[in-house]
Amino acid sequence: MLNTLHPKQKQVLLIALPMIASNLTIPLLSLVDTAVVGHLEHAWYLGGVALGGSLISLLFLLLGFLRMSTTGLTAQAYGARDSKAQRDCLLQAGLVALLLAALLLLLHPLVLPTVHLFSQASSEVLQQAAIYFQVRIWSAPAALLNMVLLGWFLGLHNARYPMWLLLLNQSLNIALDLLFVLGFGWKVAGVAAASVIADYSTLLVGLILVRRMWQQQQLAPFQWLQLKQLTGLARLFALNRDIFIRSLCLQLVFVFIAFRGASYGDAIVAANAVLITFLMLVSYALDGFAYAAEATTGKAVGANDRNDLQDLFRILAGWGLLLALLFSAFFWLAGPQLIALLTSIVEVRQTAADFLPWLIALPLLAVWSYLLDGIYIGATKAKAMRNSMLLSFAGFIISYTTLQSLGNHALWFALSCFMLLRGITLAWPLYRAGAGYLMSENENIKNKS
Repeated sequence: MLNTLHPKQKQVLLIALPMIASNLTIPLLSLVDTAVVGHLEHAWYLGGVALGGSLISLLFLLLGFLRMSTTGLTAQAYGARDSKAQRDCLLQAGLVALLLAALLLLLHPLVLPTVHLFSQASSEVLQQAAIYFQVRIWSAPAALLNMVLLGWFLGLHNARYPMWLLLLNQSLNIALDLLFVLGFGWKVAGVAAASVIADYSTLLVGLILVRRMWQQQQLAPFQWLQLKQLTGLARLFALNRDIFIRSLCLQLVFVFIAFRGASYGDAIVAANAVLITFLMLVSYALDGFAYAAEATTGKAVGANDRNDLQDLFRILAGWGLLLALLFSAFFWLAGPQLIALLTSIVEVRQTAADFLPWLIALPLLAVWSYLLDGIYIGATKAKAMRNSMLLSFAGFIISYTTLQSLGNHALWFALSCFMLLRGITLAWPLYRAGAGYLMSENENIKNKS
């Protein structure tokens, strides 16, 4: 089927489809963790994994700029056919990942007291969360380096290797979960240990694939970073700083929804959690096209090909809109049944159904922010992304504050405004200046030396 498509359509789908398939396996691990720990004798084990896992996820998500910046810079080097720059992107990002991992390991004893200060969880849940966190944090070097490897492979337009690595990580994690918890009786520590071993195993396989890719691309010979190459780290840190600010605002929005929703009662917070779970499923799927946008945009920018960029805009918009329409239709037709799959509590089902129209609308409102994020990452326009996110975050706060008398509907309205504003503020410069905006004053890989 792909062979019948236009070459540029095929180029996008060859990256997007494997990433969508592998991304959709990510929620499976969370479900297995919940099922395995949920069958232990006390509820606090499940609460501990949920709290500790959320904390680790937050830390690693905030450092997701490692993958994003690596993809954008590598894709530009790939488009410019600069094998030395492709090599340096991997080495520089790998060094940053190791430095950040060392910082996490050094400072992690300070994290748990902060959690205890703000959390109202029971002492048993906090104890189990501490066990999980203290084991899982040791996966930081592997987890952060894996982000770099995924970004580097995507930048080189290879989506098969990231798909294999993600599937390996998820399947090994699930198998070790079952072995350590049900077989060895390690409980919460077993869940954390499974993730640590899976991360390091994935890294080992990833490094083998790097060696193969290195040979296939005929990259410049490996050498330790020299002083001239280290000067490029300042630009990389600036790029990562702006993407970090963007990611922080994004996480704060969902943290605010969780905490503010909790103030409206147990049924509301549970219903929001159910609907957000489905929204995350949408994000995992749309991320596949966002990854394709990163790689293809970066290549076009590196090759200074404006016509290619214009074609990519149309292709990405068409596929993204189609996927968003399918999700909205799916939620409209099967929303109550989907809600029933996740909860048997009648009150929560009814409450979630009341807010279901927001979920139906959100794929169509959010798709543009995902696609444009990918385009801007590929062009390494991190400052524009940061400024867009800050404006959108301000819009979220103003929207909620203005309509907070509407209760939980105000939260969902604010989230809808937030997603729509992200798309508008990213689209406006492109509408005014066209593809040339992504070329102008670009932190291009070709300009680094």
